[in-house]
Amino acid sequence: MILTDKEILENIEKGRIVIEPFVRERLGSNSYDVHLGATLAVYNDVVLDAKKHNHITMFEIPEEGYILEPHKLYLGVTQEYTETHDHVPFLEGKSSIGRLGIDIHATAGKGDVGFCNFWTLEISVKQHVRVYAGMPIGQLIYFEVKGDVLTPYNSKSSAKYNDRKPVPVESMMWKNF
Repeated sequence: MILTDKEILENIEKGRIVIEPFVRERLGSNSYDVHLGATLAVYNDVVLDAKKHNHITMFEIPEEGYILEPHKLYLGVTQEYTETHDHVPFLEGKSSIGRLGIDIHATAGKGDVGFCNFWTLEISVKQHVRVYAGMPIGQLIYFEVKGDVLTPYNSKSSAKYNDRKPVPVESMMWKNF
């Protein structure tokens, strides 16, 4: 079941969902709008290796925006820090973003109960498009879970993305090997 705006607000009041900064006008009837942070990143190597730590270069989006290119992967980050203690958060692109040919995640749209961080975005585009820091980029949807969670994400020893960082974070797949 997806939480309604009323349920999201009640869970924020209880501290079970945290959104910083929280702006009431960004709350939809069953989602919360998130925005593109000021930092983007690209991988340094053309060929990425799942068994290696692939390093990234970060840069700030200038005030006049930044033109994303097709066939290139960009890592972005949400302006919003979030915590979810009782629900499964899903991050989806806004329809207006999709209509510009922007995909904000390749496979990582679902968070885990206990995810407490900024969201790294895996951004790709169909054609050249200019983006701006602070623009609406996605929406968070919260699903109820059935049953108790034995190990929330933020307490898993194997969790690779627990360090609170307001910048894009590269793949940590290499830690699995």
